[in-house]
Amino acid sequence: MARDRRPGLGFGRWALIAFAGAFLALFLVAPLAIVFEAALAKGVVAYGDALAAPDAVAAIELTLLVAAIAVPLNTVFGLAASWCIAKFEFTGKSVLTTLIDLPFAVSPVISGMVYVLLFGAQGLLAPVLAAHGLKIVFAVPGLVLATVFVTFPFVARQLIPLMQGQGTGEEEAALVLGASFWQIVRRVTLPNIRWGLLYGVLLCNARAMGEFGAVSVVSGRIRGLTDTMPLYIEALYNEYDMVGAFAVASLLALLAVATLVVKSLFELRYREDVAPLTQPARV
Repeated sequence: MARDRRPGLGFGRWALIAFAGAFLALFLVAPLAIVFEAALAKGVVAYGDALAAPDAVAAIELTLLVAAIAVPLNTVFGLAASWCIAKFEFTGKSVLTTLIDLPFAVSPVISGMVYVLLFGAQGLLAPVLAAHGLKIVFAVPGLVLATVFVTFPFVARQLIPLMQGQGTGEEEAALVLGASFWQIVRRVTLPNIRWGLLYGVLLCNARAMGEFGAVSVVSGRIRGLTDTMPLYIEALYNEYDMVGAFAVASLLALLAVATLVVKSLFELRYREDVAPLTQPARV
């Protein structure tokens, strides 16, 4: 393809690239560099001690546990919801689509307050929970519920347009040929959406590990028990333990960067898979 040599286009292209690079350096690279600089301000030993503290270990384990529960639940929900919306017509379809977007419109703090009003000590369901010895708020179940609420749109919103674009032709052909429902899911639907599904799962996982607003309301801020990594970071920062706060923050940042790296690898693999399909055939 010949280059466009019209005056001004070359300068405009490089100006946009320079602006984008400067913007990323100022608002992304510089803050990350400051986080790691503050975390290592007192040396590697202090950094390691901050991450090895019992409360820090408990916060890290709790964050990973909540994500390990919430992400699979949202994966199943997102797959089922996107299948229903993309493949079928039914009454209430528009309502379901709107409800999927609800966490994007509602503040996470409000969602946490709703769970407190439902499951708290003075909540609507408090007598039932007390009768069965169940504790939701200020415990791991409350953190999981809050995280599930704020993250469940990610998988569904990634899959719905993808499955709508693919249509129902392959599933219907497999059904005519005698395939069962689970055979259609395993051999037709999942292979066609695997990269979109993995991309949605990665986004869901990143939000689950970094969620602050909803879990801050339902956790009770019990150090070593219900403090996730974001809550623990804030607590250390408020106590002027800068090395500890930034050490845990750097670990959370590394988890986010690892998620982005995995996402980029999936995108590269996806482009390699679809490239042979989009290139014109040679005669």
